[in-house]
Amino acid sequence: MSELSHSIDKKLVLASGRAHPELAAEVARELETELLPMSAYDFANGEIYVRSGESVRGKDVFIIQSHPAPLNNWLMEQLIMCDSFKRASARRVTVVSPFYPYARQDKKGRGREPISARLVADLYKTSGADRIMSVDLHTAQIQGFFDGPVDHLFAIPLLADYIRTRVDADNITVVSPDTGRVRVAEQWAERLGGAPLAFVHKSRDLTVPNQAVSKTVVGQIEGRTCVLIDDMIDTGGTIAGAVRVLKDAGAKDVIIAATHAVFSDPAAQRLAECGAREVVVTNTLPIPAAKRFDSLTVLSIAPLIARAIKEVFEDGSVTSLFDGQA
Repeated sequence: MSELSHSIDKKLVLASGRAHPELAAEVARELETELLPMSAYDFANGEIYVRSGESVRGKDVFIIQSHPAPLNNWLMEQLIMCDSFKRASARRVTVVSPFYPYARQDKKGRGREPISARLVADLYKTSGADRIMSVDLHTAQIQGFFDGPVDHLFAIPLLADYIRTRVDADNITVVSPDTGRVRVAEQWAERLGGAPLAFVHKSRDLTVPNQAVSKTVVGQIEGRTCVLIDDMIDTGGTIAGAVRVLKDAGAKDVIIAATHAVFSDPAAQRLAECGAREVVVTNTLPIPAAKRFDSLTVLSIAPLIARAIKEVFEDGSVTSLFDGQA
């Protein structure tokens, strides 16, 4: 038995909610451990009940829970799990939320709006979480909402390394779907060997959810392979519209790369029909068979999460996983 395996058996506990058990099982395999036996079910009125099948007293508990629809159910389940483990005398409770819930509500765009991403952080703290781990937060400022350590993991190395095997490195342009993603696009461009940048100008009605109109592209993309990047794809309207704008502007090819495949209807149909050569995402969220299509590639985020958990457990450096990115 390896030293890590021995330590895990003695002190580290890996628990999973019911939203994405496949990802949790992958992480457990990477760590060469077993998931904590859990009893979880819903009462007739929707109340959630959880109880661990083994003692967690004095142990480091990592609670993995993705947040697909219905997001509120899975968030509540994770909060209840935090409370359960804290009351069971766990030494430390770390919330592992690959897709941070309510991340798009990170600021007030208009008067009388909530900052729901901050509320979620407060709920995690109140429920007993000592630490949060998440992948590609919608905005970096969310790290400051939680009163405790936040491990912000990046999927760019995983996605970009795969993209590099699919394109001619001398003919790539990295494209941001809007001005808000340009900083992330710069990180992509650096990872892809200094590729040039472009962005799509779009307009959005703040009173209508999931609706934006892509208009024009700023940058030289004619005859080039465009890597269109984003942190998440929800209904797919913005990304599909951006593909059409790029194609109309003379792009040779378009590859879409995003971390979180929310894929609310009709995203799968839009993506399958938008004209992109390939859509590359990670499995931070479960993607049912009905929402998979021929041009979709799903990369596993489990090795990254497992390495981060190992670093946290052993009091190592999570930052070291990202080639110096903070």
